[in-house]
Amino acid sequence: MEMRKLLSSLILLVATLLPARALIVTEGRVCVSLGGQWNYIVDPMDTGIFKYQMQLQKPHKRYFADRHFFRDKTKLIEYDFDNCPTLQVPGDWNSQNDKLYFYEGSVWYRRLIDFHPVAGRRTFLYFGAVNYQCMVGLNNTILGTHKGGFTPFWFEVTDILKEGENALILWVNNSRGANEVPTLNFDWWNYGGITRDVLLISVPEVFVNDYRITFDGSSIGVSVHLDGGSGNVTVELPELGLKKKVCAGKDGIAEMRFKASPERWCPEHPKLYDISISSAEDHIADRVGFRTVRTEGDKILLNDKAVFLKGVAVHDENISANPGRCRNEQDVRGLLETAKELGCNFLRLAHYPHSEQMVRLAEEMGFLLWEEIPCYWNINWASEETYANAENQLMEMLGRDANRAATIIWSVANETPRTPERLAFLGKLIAKIRETDPTRLVSAAIQKAKPDFYHPIIEDELLDLTDLISFNQYIGWYDGKPADCDSVVWTIPAGKPVVISEFGGGALYGNHGSEDEMFTEEYLELLYRKNIEMICKFPGLCGLSPWCLKDFRSPKRPLVGIQDDFNRKGLIDEQGRHKKAFYVVKDFYRFSLFL
Repeated sequence: MEMRKLLSSLILLVATLLPARALIVTEGRVCVSLGGQWNYIVDPMDTGIFKYQMQLQKPHKRYFADRHFFRDKTKLIEYDFDNCPTLQVPGDWNSQNDKLYFYEGSVWYRRLIDFHPVAGRRTFLYFGAVNYQCMVGLNNTILGTHKGGFTPFWFEVTDILKEGENALILWVNNSRGANEVPTLNFDWWNYGGITRDVLLISVPEVFVNDYRITFDGSSIGVSVHLDGGSGNVTVELPELGLKKKVCAGKDGIAEMRFKASPERWCPEHPKLYDISISSAEDHIADRVGFRTVRTEGDKILLNDKAVFLKGVAVHDENISANPGRCRNEQDVRGLLETAKELGCNFLRLAHYPHSEQMVRLAEEMGFLLWEEIPCYWNINWASEETYANAENQLMEMLGRDANRAATIIWSVANETPRTPERLAFLGKLIAKIRETDPTRLVSAAIQKAKPDFYHPIIEDELLDLTDLISFNQYIGWYDGKPADCDSVVWTIPAGKPVVISEFGGGALYGNHGSEDEMFTEEYLELLYRKNIEMICKFPGLCGLSPWCLKDFRSPKRPLVGIQDDFNRKGLIDEQGRHKKAFYVVKDFYRFSLFL
């Protein structure tokens, strides 16, 4: 147990020491993908970790020796990467091997890298996401650790990579924990592994580490951060005829502002502009949109015009006969094209940060986005360590997507209990968002109070801190029958926009029967009709995101012959087949009298 605590402390320490600024990965970077087949060893007894813990007490002894480190250091000839099977990276292990379907624990990954250093260049090792915690070793060096399964992290490896063959080794563990974010109990599949891109990034000695772009309606602000020194920074937006050179200060930061009237990004016309940022030997290119978002009374104003969010909630799971985490653009595009067919202009990316690929492609296709971190149900609100973990995940998400016009809402939680500890915890996260990024809206998906089934009340102290009144409700599924929607009288606070962050029910595709029989397509179709009729009467309604786009795996849903380890609340099933309720939502979005 003490060894476990020591590892946990090391992971928290390294996470809190990661740079606050994002490592920007855009066009123009010299990147080598390390995707492909990686050798792996399943380690349910944590043999490697316990050995590592003993080594911690003797720092001069190095654990990650070489590609035969298990054999060389432990004398266990059974542990030999060269004769081990492989897993596809990026990808989760659960969907790639039937033996790992339910597996939660430790897996060791190994990838050999052929590298040839270039004088005057620095190299970073970048991970898009690893679930849930990991330790990274390269050759004879432990680079560090990371905790949080959905956000990027990186290490500089300039002085560690060597000419020729290099051994990159990861310990990855997706075990759930009472003090983790998310905690022990959540309603999605706990996919383990290196689930997003792994890159080797080459940059000059002084390079553009990060940039932030803002738009206030009449001018464009650009803040550029150089790593490794100072120097001149040139920013250019060719289509707008804008170009400026500024010398960065000793802190490496260059600030500039342009008077400009760009075409506004919006779902109907998701206009993106090329932006070029260069300094000495470094150059990056990106595509950015310009828009404003704010609330005024009970309206959401996009570019100073009221907008209605025609949304759907989405999990990061591909459409196929064997679902797993989205691994590539094709998987992501499949989800987004289905949402576009539904008539959506808005996506709730639940219940954790989705991939950068998802966010960027959604922006290109014209979706407004709600992004959130996995403060889901009940976590350890009193723990400082848990808070530090949540804040780190939040900052990594904000840092990665700070320049995405599509993202208009940051969410800090989903369906959390009303306690003083929870209010203080989430209040600190909201204050951190407002300090870091005051340009977007802040929300959380709350639950309705239940003093009386027919008279639900929306009340929560958290609503004093958020920009939206966003709540989940399941009348007709967990509460009553669909017909009860006709009789329910809601009490909802006035003065802020209302967004229904979840509603819906379950059905097995192809299971037909009576409208009174749960899990039939007919029951779900009626439930959606009745819920939409009820929701449309809510004062201040500015949007909704049905739960959810696609059936997704969940170990909490074992009902044989119906669920079979799937949450069946999708409007399509795991193979992409449309349920009858899909067309109810599609017709509402097409013919609705809302804006």
